[in-house]
Amino acid sequence: MAKLTIHSPAGSHQIDVADGQTVRDALDATDWRVRAACGGIGSCGACVIQVKSGDVSPLTLPEYQRLDESARAKGWRLSCQLRLNGDSQIHTTHLAKPSPWRSIPKADLMQHSFQCKEISQYVYGVAVDLGTTHLRVTLWNRRTGQRIASRKGINPQECYGADVLTRLDVALQHPEKARKLSELARVAIIKALRDMLAREVGEIKSMLSEIGQVMIVGNTAMLTLLTGQGYADLLNPDFWQTQIHCQPVDYDGWQAQWFLPHAKITVLPPVAGFIGSDLTADLVATKLCNSSNAAMLIDVGTNTEIALWTGKKLLITSVPGGSALESVGIQNGMPPESGAIVHIKQSENGLLIETINNDLALGFCGSGLLDAIAVLVATNVLKPSGRFAQPTGGVGVALMPDNSHTVIIGRNVDAFQRAKAAIASAMETLLEFVHMSWEEIERLCVCGAFGQHLNIENAQALGLLPAISAEKIELNADASLAGCELALLSPDNMALFEEITADAQTFNLSLIPSYEDRYINHLLLKPIQRSSS
Repeated sequence: MAKLTIHSPAGSHQIDVADGQTVRDALDATDWRVRAACGGIGSCGACVIQVKSGDVSPLTLPEYQRLDESARAKGWRLSCQLRLNGDSQIHTTHLAKPSPWRSIPKADLMQHSFQCKEISQYVYGVAVDLGTTHLRVTLWNRRTGQRIASRKGINPQECYGADVLTRLDVALQHPEKARKLSELARVAIIKALRDMLAREVGEIKSMLSEIGQVMIVGNTAMLTLLTGQGYADLLNPDFWQTQIHCQPVDYDGWQAQWFLPHAKITVLPPVAGFIGSDLTADLVATKLCNSSNAAMLIDVGTNTEIALWTGKKLLITSVPGGSALESVGIQNGMPPESGAIVHIKQSENGLLIETINNDLALGFCGSGLLDAIAVLVATNVLKPSGRFAQPTGGVGVALMPDNSHTVIIGRNVDAFQRAKAAIASAMETLLEFVHMSWEEIERLCVCGAFGQHLNIENAQALGLLPAISAEKIELNADASLAGCELALLSPDNMALFEEITADAQTFNLSLIPSYEDRYINHLLLKPIQRSSS
């Protein structure tokens, strides 16, 4: 990693740039995107920046073609061609218009080698992971198997509630708001697509006509709210273990609202009530069921889905993990974006607090909240019960005394305890059902945005993850999106998803008494015992 300091009309900021990464790619994941319209090949000349100091890569042919001798002498470069050999500083006045969309770092995306050479027209396709809190979208050339661009952003439906139950209740009570919830998700996907086309291709309207497929996965609630079908069934306990029909009744009318004239919009069906197609996508991407070894997968979110593969049988369930692990609806919680605290460590000189883009700490994302609680427990500021050792008068504890955005209050800790207790007790209940122990688990895949920056040691210390070898734990932040991409690139995408869960056994944990007993025990901030009993 090299440190890049950006000076712009918006102020000065410092970010990390990975070895081999272009400056444009690094900026695209931040609030300081430069203008662009060619996908980073240097043909548009819009992404100009001025190098003020540092060790950088030599000029490229596109730069000689797009920048005259005078500009090159003053340090002007194309950021899509520029790479850092060491810490550097740049200046730019060519910032792009503010946008809620950010590129997903290439290191966080799974690479695929599939392609559909038989496709002769409308070769472009779109993969969508529609989550409760976040939305992820990628644009593909299906014929060549090339991922053209990626975007992530906040699901705008959050204005109707941070959790799925609140949004479902709003939709059920107010039909006009149900239509608005559907519109918000659909428009957000289209806006993400248009942002990719504008910056990576330079054309929007003509390219929209070249898209032949849009593939969508998500948790069941988000899919029903998108299509406007099935959300009432989700609030009926009788449908918990039954597949929810969430396909639009008037498909042609619904598809016309996307303004993609040649695209087939496919909503991959959920497994059951609160077990969505995002979990199936996780299983496809991680190949969890492709081995005879026992494995477990958890997709952490406001609705956390869990799968146990015994080597022969697939067991699936879900629990209302709450929004704490995505830092939504809690004090000083925020998405994993610039200024979010992602890591905290205790050192001899005090706390080492790391934020995204090394910006001023503005709050905690999920991994930062977990680290904060782990540090407070390790330093005896918090008791294992989750209570503060010394009364705080209700104002909590600030990890940085001069920064109110770093305050942890009792309600934050309580929300985390409830989320982690639900997940830990669900995992152990599945193990109990097949008479297995943690010692028999060879893989534990942690999926969802929460896992992107997760400190495994702290997660184990607090009892969110079991005390198994860290080598067995895999962090797959974008597995749902990767599985959706594989479906997009597969000639028989529906079969790909249906086969993997055809014989799966689903569980409603609210009907299993031992789950409630375990939940109470797992509220304590302490490690999970190795045995499942």
